[in-house]
Amino acid sequence: MRVIPPSFEILDDYFKEGKVLEQIERCGRVCYKSEDKITPESAIPFIKGIIKRGHESVIEMANFVFEVESKEREEFFSFFENIPRFCQASNLGESKYLISGNPRSFRDLAKRFPENQVIIAIRDEIFKKYPIFFEDIETGALKKEVSARMLSPTEIDALDTGLLVKHRCLLAHITVNRAVTHELVRHRVASYLQESQRYCRYGEERFGGEVQFIRPCFFEEGSKEYELWEEAMKRTEALYLELLKTSSPQAARTVLPNSCKTEIMVHATLEEWQHIFRLRASKAADPSMREIMLMMLPEFERRFPKVFSPVRKALEQG
Repeated sequence: MRVIPPSFEILDDYFKEGKVLEQIERCGRVCYKSEDKITPESAIPFIKGIIKRGHESVIEMANFVFEVESKEREEFFSFFENIPRFCQASNLGESKYLISGNPRSFRDLAKRFPENQVIIAIRDEIFKKYPIFFEDIETGALKKEVSARMLSPTEIDALDTGLLVKHRCLLAHITVNRAVTHELVRHRVASYLQESQRYCRYGEERFGGEVQFIRPCFFEEGSKEYELWEEAMKRTEALYLELLKTSSPQAARTVLPNSCKTEIMVHATLEEWQHIFRLRASKAADPSMREIMLMMLPEFERRFPKVFSPVRKALEQG
């Protein structure tokens, strides 16, 4: 048994360097704790396997932003009639829009509306750089004057604040207990991938043959309450490891408590992160949730002061 504190890491270098496929693989491998299998050539076969098995939540862990233009407004209207929740759109005027979304959202659109000219224009632009996302999907050809241009990371970061919060995403790798992630995944619109107790066999050597637990913020170490909690975790670990001798991880996990350490990848727009902090870093929030949110907020503010300084000030006043 090992007790560790909550922690986090902001994984923004993938975005800044345009490493879309590598970012998706890194996130996906957290589920199985197979990060040791990452190589310079492993991203494409990993993603192909994910798509083939239909586990497309993994390819939500990236975001594309396009400047789309069409002189025929009905093409935009037809797109907006079908736009999924995980896409964002802003009117730039003069028949121009800023449209963003993750690879899965654009795949879903291409499958459902293969003749929509805006969708085709976006698909063609993605295909130039990342054909892997559309190799298994047939769509129509671009017939009308619709164009789409993928913005670079530098162009996205140069957007004015109103557009930035809506179209810029930030990825966080968070290590907390399971009670915190149960609350965190309720936030929308965002994408999540979490360490899977169904597949991870914590009795194996690569996990140290032990279960990890997050230090509870409720009890002071050395107190009677902490000792009772520690005793319960030791007993739970022993039962879990015993069950693993005759059962699968998905069966043995049924005895594991909320205090278990888990890792979760959270990919959300800056606008959604603002909402998460307002709610989960407030004095009314669950103490364990508030603990990690207050750890994260200064780093978000350092990166995007115009976006998150008002959030911090509002929390201090509230």
